[in-house]
Amino acid sequence: MPAPTPSVDLARLRRLRWTSFALVGAAYVLSFFHRIAPAAIAGELRAAFSATGAQLGALAATYFSVYTLTQVPTGVLVDRLGPRRIVALGGVVAGVGSILFGRATTLSAAAVGRALVGLGVSVTFVSLLKLVAAWFREEEFATLSGYVMFMGNLGAILSAAPLAWAVGVTSWRNVFVAVGLSSLAGAALTFLLVRDRPADAGLPSMRALAGRAEEAPHLGRWWEGLFAVARNRATWPGFFVNLGLGGAYLSFAGLWAVPWLTTVHGMTRDRAAAHTTLMLFSFALSSVVVGRLSDRLGRRRAPAVAIGAVQMLCWVPIVLGVPLSPLAGFALFAAMGASAPGFTLSWAAVKEVNPPALSGTAMALVNTGVFLGPTIYQPLVGWVLDRAGFGPALAVLAACAAAGLGAALLVRETRCRNVTVPGA
Repeated sequence: MPAPTPSVDLARLRRLRWTSFALVGAAYVLSFFHRIAPAAIAGELRAAFSATGAQLGALAATYFSVYTLTQVPTGVLVDRLGPRRIVALGGVVAGVGSILFGRATTLSAAAVGRALVGLGVSVTFVSLLKLVAAWFREEEFATLSGYVMFMGNLGAILSAAPLAWAVGVTSWRNVFVAVGLSSLAGAALTFLLVRDRPADAGLPSMRALAGRAEEAPHLGRWWEGLFAVARNRATWPGFFVNLGLGGAYLSFAGLWAVPWLTTVHGMTRDRAAAHTTLMLFSFALSSVVVGRLSDRLGRRRAPAVAIGAVQMLCWVPIVLGVPLSPLAGFALFAAMGASAPGFTLSWAAVKEVNPPALSGTAMALVNTGVFLGPTIYQPLVGWVLDRAGFGPALAVLAACAAAGLGAALLVRETRCRNVTVPGA
């Protein structure tokens, strides 16, 4: 990267870059916390609302269904209005929803609260990637995406063993009220301190600092941009990778892992939560490694396929219900988490096969697959579980993951550059 002109205030650029990244990243941490939390408090939710397996699956899936429906609108809004206002508004909605969920006395009220949470946090991921695209070099995108996943998984880790501990100290209701208040505070700070792009602070863009021509803006209507992304055949393999590999992993980690360990393997809830914590932590660390490896290799498809193949091997003992020694159980869950980030390269890949001005829309469209998966799978797994047990129920997730691995073979190899921009 060529040296910037002396007039550029690099210290200010770095401060604004990392302030924006940290605040929106914190909102993303909370989104992962809400995503995975039902797994750790499944027993409390069953008791509080007298819920069956199918009802519990439907309650958990409420978050994902709303999240799924809002991904494409979020991408369009972020491209048109910028991340700052969208994330601030989302924080308010998520905060109100979390408080309502914590205070709910009926299953219906809890579902409304969880739906509001899903609506509010649904904007954080695409907004954060849009900020990364604006404030960091193109060659760093997959690496920074890995850091984004690492941050998100901190929230997932908090929703496993630490949440189980907090529930024992106070109650799940108090925890969600406190998280809701944190969301409201974060929304205020985001609105005050985040900047959508360097130009909003009077600074040159990252492309200008690198001596490259500025990206062409999208001058058409919003739906024309959406149709352009949807018509691009290279967009869709990433969607199905996320639907299969990502959706199956999140469905297992987000709800069914702890009940499977306690029911099939007779573990205590705390020990089961420790397994999921290890899986989520492995996912977090591996996301950083996979993103950096992809950038260094200059490849997107090959790492996704290789890591996805390892993920499929991890489903075999889970579906078959193979007895697990303590060491084998922790090893399996560590491998499950470490091999999960194969689907995360889809965001970098789809950004690189669509015009930069439509990057938010493109990433949002493929990201829809990640959450459409659990929206479908969680109630379906609950339905199969009530009738046939855990083996057939989790076989559904394994089959969906296999389909996602097949889709990874169809991802267009971009060699880590935007193929729509001449000389990118």
